[in-house]
Amino acid sequence: MASVVPMKDKKLMDVKIGELPKWIMMRDFTPKGIAGAFQRGYYRYYNKYVNVKKGSVAGVSMVLAAYVLFNYCRSYKELKHERRRKYH
Repeated sequence: MASVVPMKDKKLMDVKIGELPKWIMMRDFTPKGIAGAFQRGYYRYYNKYVNVKKGSVAGVSMVLAAYVLFNYCRSYKELKHERRRKYH
């Protein structure tokens, strides 16, 4: 017999499309809940990529790539106009 997991404890990948609005409404959107989600994400990332026996530059390079992508998206509006200008 399959175990029944409460809706609150289900992961997003286990939620069916029809249950999605109910699952979203059960999330904690208070500042404390959002801070807890960021903290869990940080510790999950840190333990998976940084705090390992045989580490590499993968963990740091992913953060650097995300930072570069974020800044590119933020300044895309100005960069879009620069590429069509002629300087001669």
